[in-house]
Amino acid sequence: MSANPIDISEADAANELMRLAKAIAHHNKLYHSEDAPEISDAEFDALVRRNAELEEAFPHLVRADSPSQLVGHEIAASPLSKVTHEVRMMSLDNAFSDEEVADFVARVRRFLNLGDNAPLAFTAEDKIDGLSCSLRYERGKLVRAATRGDGQVGEDVTPNVAYVADVPQELHGDAPDVFEVRGEVYMEKQAFTALNLRLMEEAEAAAKEKGEEFDPAKVRQFANPRNAAAGSLRQKDASVTATRPLRFFAHGWGAASTVPGTSQHAVMRQIEDWGFVASPQLKLCRSVEEMLQQYRSIAEGRAVLPYDIDGVVYKVDDLAYQARLGFVAKAPRWALAHKFPAERAETTLEQIDIQVGRTGKLTPVGRLTPVLVGGVTVTNVTLHNRDEIARLGVRPGDRVVIQRAGDVIPQVVENLTRDEDRPAFAFPDHCPVCGSEAVAEEGEVDVRCTGGLVCKAQQFERLRHFVSRAALDIEGLGEKTIAEFMELGWLDKGPPDIFRLKQHRDELLGREGWQEKSVDGLFAAIEAKRQPDAARLLFGLGIRHVGAVTARDLLKRFHELPALRALAEKAHAGDEEAANELTSIDGVGPVVVEALGDFFHEDHNKAVWDDLLSEVSPPPYVVETKASAVSGKTVVFTGKLETMSRDEAKAQAERLGAKAAGSVSPKTDLVVAGPGAGSKLTKAAELGIEVIDEAAWAEIVREAG
Repeated sequence: MSANPIDISEADAANELMRLAKAIAHHNKLYHSEDAPEISDAEFDALVRRNAELEEAFPHLVRADSPSQLVGHEIAASPLSKVTHEVRMMSLDNAFSDEEVADFVARVRRFLNLGDNAPLAFTAEDKIDGLSCSLRYERGKLVRAATRGDGQVGEDVTPNVAYVADVPQELHGDAPDVFEVRGEVYMEKQAFTALNLRLMEEAEAAAKEKGEEFDPAKVRQFANPRNAAAGSLRQKDASVTATRPLRFFAHGWGAASTVPGTSQHAVMRQIEDWGFVASPQLKLCRSVEEMLQQYRSIAEGRAVLPYDIDGVVYKVDDLAYQARLGFVAKAPRWALAHKFPAERAETTLEQIDIQVGRTGKLTPVGRLTPVLVGGVTVTNVTLHNRDEIARLGVRPGDRVVIQRAGDVIPQVVENLTRDEDRPAFAFPDHCPVCGSEAVAEEGEVDVRCTGGLVCKAQQFERLRHFVSRAALDIEGLGEKTIAEFMELGWLDKGPPDIFRLKQHRDELLGREGWQEKSVDGLFAAIEAKRQPDAARLLFGLGIRHVGAVTARDLLKRFHELPALRALAEKAHAGDEEAANELTSIDGVGPVVVEALGDFFHEDHNKAVWDDLLSEVSPPPYVVETKASAVSGKTVVFTGKLETMSRDEAKAQAERLGAKAAGSVSPKTDLVVAGPGAGSKLTKAAELGIEVIDEAAWAEIVREAG
């Protein structure tokens, strides 16, 4: 990411905001709906802060799907019924420094028109790392419990909260006709450890009973107490929740027929009197200094708390002031979450392992002498890539400082022994899985295995891509079937083996789930692809940077695959004329040429390529074009297309003699915009480019015949 939003163009800012919206939504879903985060809280917060910086610099580019416009997370498909909150459950804005807290207090004073010496109190309490839940009481009895969800709609977990400690089914004493108590369902650290141990023991006992070999690595355990609490509460079968030791901290309220007090602090004390547990660290503060003192006090005692916290929440105490302050898009103006910095510890880096991902990326993982960081024992750290290893100068045996902020895999922030006279770590230049060359493209830090067609680490994804709808489109070869055939060793040589599956017919008929009709249907679908479209075949090989459009552009020029390979090999050998011929194709730059050269330079890939072409015979690639209203024009498709895929639309454009481009520029003649069209539509309007909808495009296609 760019360091400063004012250093980038408006177009780049729009693109980055689009990527941020997608990334934040993705990680929100993993965290809230699937309880399986991929990144740390600190990394997620950094994405949100970057989004806020760009929106402040370019307010006219704020997107409808921006995280600043949304509360909570999208409700995933779930067996639990949905509940619409009478009062929206808001998120909180975050602060990461003392200065930001002081700025928050100053903003509140300015908004309320209060002088520096006017009384203004805040509550401060620890921020529990759990699952937000709203408990609705009518005439003192619990009638419904719901998760936050997207803030407007949550999931009904009423039967489940009956098994959550600290949640009374009936309020003590007099209570309003309607009152919603809001707080966090959480699991204590000790209970979390015991739960994971029990899950392991139960899995081992089950394997023993079935006479199967027990594999601890296959036992699904919870990554942290927050995930354990969320997964335990969001169970369709409440009897499962009953076996999980969940607790509840109250921190606020929602809908209420009467609010029993005029201050945050007073109402929270009343909620405690009704039978709830509020934070024992809830304190009233009358200055920024007192707020920060409470923050430091809570931070110092964090490690010995029985539950996980990730910061301190400040709230304006006076409810009349809260009402005046109101809300911004997704958060109250009267509250702020002051997040803790990442926790650190010192240990020894014992070894560095290289893992190969499904895209061929070589990722170094550091193995540590186990160390306790914030109540969690850490044994692994991510080292990201070759450049990060060089930057830190780490080698096996180094003493390192690691940082954890809710991470699944923490990171090294300092090498304490880098000055010791020992050889640097030698990052491999060949794949540790298949032995193919491992290279980093110009301008990239990631090193990738070039043996995509034969590398076991990549093979499943490569095969899945090869048979996908956009590539060879072989019906019947889904993920489950590919996995089954790989396990049987029938696809060891990659794509060519698909066309030899027929030799396993008798074996396949003897397997569960396979009947004569389904077997023959699969083989017929495979045989139908013996003369595949050359561009689809090229795209299906999964060569980096060679997408469906680039594959068609290349074949439109060279028509046959052997001619393309010969030119790519010459370019890789340093033939400038060959490289120039390739880059003269619109949309093909040096990065594509390098990727093609790397692919055909690898002996494994050439062997698979030759083997594949002994099984299939793609005819020469010819694009038949028709005269149309868009012949010779450049067309850009943007937004969601509802009657066809983006690839199909681009293929239509090519058949009509048009060029399908990926971005709007002064050379663009026509923009076809579907629902959700964003920055491209804005750019088209600025440049005065004609814009039509999908129906109008369909009419152009129909008229061309």
